[in-house]
Amino acid sequence: MAKAKTNTDAYLRMYRQMVRIRAFEDNANQLYLSAKMPGLTHMYSGQEAVAVGICEALTPEDKITSTHRGHGHCVAKGAAFREMFCELLGKAEGYCRGKGGSMHIADQSNGNLGANAIVGGSMGIATGAALSARRLGTKDVTVCFFGDGATAQGLMYEVMNMAALWKLPVIYACENNGYSEYTRTDEIAAGSITARAEAFGIEAHTVDGQDVLAVNTLTQQLVDRCRKGEGPFFLELMTYRYHGHHVGDINRDYYRSKDEEAEWKTVRDPITNFGKWLESEGIVTAEDLVAINEDIRADAEAAVQYALDAAYPDAAEVDMHVFTDIPHATA
Repeated sequence: MAKAKTNTDAYLRMYRQMVRIRAFEDNANQLYLSAKMPGLTHMYSGQEAVAVGICEALTPEDKITSTHRGHGHCVAKGAAFREMFCELLGKAEGYCRGKGGSMHIADQSNGNLGANAIVGGSMGIATGAALSARRLGTKDVTVCFFGDGATAQGLMYEVMNMAALWKLPVIYACENNGYSEYTRTDEIAAGSITARAEAFGIEAHTVDGQDVLAVNTLTQQLVDRCRKGEGPFFLELMTYRYHGHHVGDINRDYYRSKDEEAEWKTVRDPITNFGKWLESEGIVTAEDLVAINEDIRADAEAAVQYALDAAYPDAAEVDMHVFTDIPHATA
């Protein structure tokens, strides 16, 4: 994690954002375990450097699309704790008024076009957003987050073909956490993941997804090139999910080992390692890091209580945002 100390504000912002994601996920997990949250959720813990490193390179006008494991992307793009927890608990003050839940959070005012529970389902949305930017003449860039399992979806190849032909300003960000649900990626994905993009003439890179500076530096370069009309690009980010496929997946011994989990959570933890680097560069002290963590966790806990006390949507809203009010043209 070698990089000159040139932008301490950005470094501290990235550290805080990673801690915010971890704090959010820890509280979301507790809400599920205490039976206060309906449905399932998919923890992002361990992958924080990917979301933060990428989103730090984007402007509020730039777009992202997300996945069923999307809390980290939402928080990194600027989502607030209160609205996030309200959405998880089905409350009216949630980003989607409690109707989307954990896997469908969106905030278009901040460039978040939404998470998608369908594996690879947001790839078409992201590519469409990039096409829109091209047609409108803006310099906006779209980042499409997806997991390694989504590389088996035919939609990915259709949209990459179009994006390559039209040189669209989109970055396909594959979060390769080593597992597609309960199966090792190398047992179901033949060949190289980046080769799939290169087959379409798309420039592809593999980067350490636990190193927020490496992710951010490369992403910033690709974003700048997208704005110049040199896209699309493909990123494979090598990372790891600390929890199971979802919060109910607690018996992971049959598909991965305790030693493997322990190594990623200690030696390769993105937050711990970035914190050590910040200390070594004289940007913060150990006491500063403790204070940052305590402040953010207090904010998260306060937001949880706010969401628990918040109101549910009125039953009269059942059809709201389900059907359009725009009349259809008649023949």
